[in-house]
Amino acid sequence: MALQSMTGFARHEGAHEQMRWAWELRSVNNRGLDVRIRVPSGFERYEPDFKRMLSEAFQRGNIQASLTITRDDARLQAVINEDVLTAVMRAAQQLSERVEASPPTLDGLLNIRGVLEIGEPEMAEGAIEAEYTACLAGLSVAVDALKTMRTAEGSRIGGFLAGQINDISALIVRADKDPSATSEGIAERLKSQVSALLNTGAELDKDRLYMEAALLAAKSDIREELDRLLAHVDACRNLLTDGGAIGRRLDFIAQEFNRESNTLCSKSNSAALTKIGLDLKVLVDQFREQVQNLE
Repeated sequence: MALQSMTGFARHEGAHEQMRWAWELRSVNNRGLDVRIRVPSGFERYEPDFKRMLSEAFQRGNIQASLTITRDDARLQAVINEDVLTAVMRAAQQLSERVEASPPTLDGLLNIRGVLEIGEPEMAEGAIEAEYTACLAGLSVAVDALKTMRTAEGSRIGGFLAGQINDISALIVRADKDPSATSEGIAERLKSQVSALLNTGAELDKDRLYMEAALLAAKSDIREELDRLLAHVDACRNLLTDGGAIGRRLDFIAQEFNRESNTLCSKSNSAALTKIGLDLKVLVDQFREQVQNLE
């Protein structure tokens, strides 16, 4: 399966008779899937259907979808509210008996709030369903366009991550080959340190000293850390090959990379090995930053 980024944008518009519609989809990073939809008045009852389509298409990301609709002005109608007009005329008649004034004019009456209402005629249920069907089909096209954009970005990120994994693997190999990391290197270094202590002339318990040296040797051994790092490298490569929604799993492995890198630095007894550990931490930080963009 292809990798997908969680960032993307898509717009698709179309028309149905006198109605024009446009969908805009925006997607950004999120820990899970959060779908939010904004629809115009009259389409609220179809919102669950729109949301279901988006939820089935994506697994992660904050996705915001907005539907805008415009209609042909020829559909607009001017309607006189007879009840309001009657009440206004009655009030005018009552006032004319008490004060001398000119009779109300046509434009004056029409400017009174509520007398003239501009709106669209009520649509038949079948016409509403036809508009909904057209908008739903348009959303499907917009979803495909958003998928295409997220997949293109996901492919770019996947290539970057594959390169980072290769660099991480190369550093692990360097750490494994570093003389200070071998059992012989650790033993030789501790042996020289013990000899130096014994040559100081201080009264030291040789058996206790060698026992402490053995414990330090065990603590300095980074074999387990290197093995775990190599296992994480293999796991990352397998996930990138399988594809799909692997962002969360890669993020977990990135945390494990960081943990092992910290341990490697803490166990290091040489400047060369410490530098490898620090370089490894830099790569892991870059790796995790990109991983957090993946679905």
